[in-house]
Amino acid sequence: MKTETRILEAAAALLVESPAGDISIRAVCEAAQVGAPTLYRLFEDKDALLAAVVDHGFERYLASKRAAVPSGDPVQDLRDGWDSHVAFALAQPACYKLMYSPALAGRPEAAREAHRMLTAVIERIAAAGRLSVPVDRAAQMVMAANVGLALSLLYRPEVNQDPVLSDSVRDAVVAAITTAPAAPPATEASPATTLRTRLRQDPPTGFTTAENVLLQEWLGRLEDPHA
Repeated sequence: MKTETRILEAAAALLVESPAGDISIRAVCEAAQVGAPTLYRLFEDKDALLAAVVDHGFERYLASKRAAVPSGDPVQDLRDGWDSHVAFALAQPACYKLMYSPALAGRPEAAREAHRMLTAVIERIAAAGRLSVPVDRAAQMVMAANVGLALSLLYRPEVNQDPVLSDSVRDAVVAAITTAPAAPPATEASPATTLRTRLRQDPPTGFTTAENVLLQEWLGRLEDPHA
């Protein structure tokens, strides 16, 4: 095992055992069987070490999200992403608490990547015409609620025993940032058909008669390529 990995795993194990969620460099060095100079060659200071521990702990979770294939329903993908976020927090409480600890001076790359992934899903919802607030605000709303709910479950489990609490909060946030899907028309006209009809009703004045006829012919070909 690489020395860096041994240090990260030793630090992660100590975090799990620490009631206060804090560890010392000395304890990490002893657990990893390395000297302090070796640790400091790899990590600038304790904050850098803790940020690396978070990135290491979140890697498997983020890898699964990177590999996920987007479905045809970005709103459902957002719900699924919320659920996987909460599931990871409950499965890896020490790493998760450290990720969002105010005592962590640096922001781990894992936090930035998680936010970028969330923003990408929000942008797909916007592209589908179902987002009711700006993309950045929607991403902030979802992340704040998702992280807040997860931390509440971790820190106050005794008062958060409702088995559908996460689902209820998730659905309330999703409803606050999205609109219902529009009902499709009975027969959807192609863009070429729509434009051709409008131009027949109101021919462009900047074209000659011959140009208008040619434009109608081109649109007719786009409307029905097999005609």
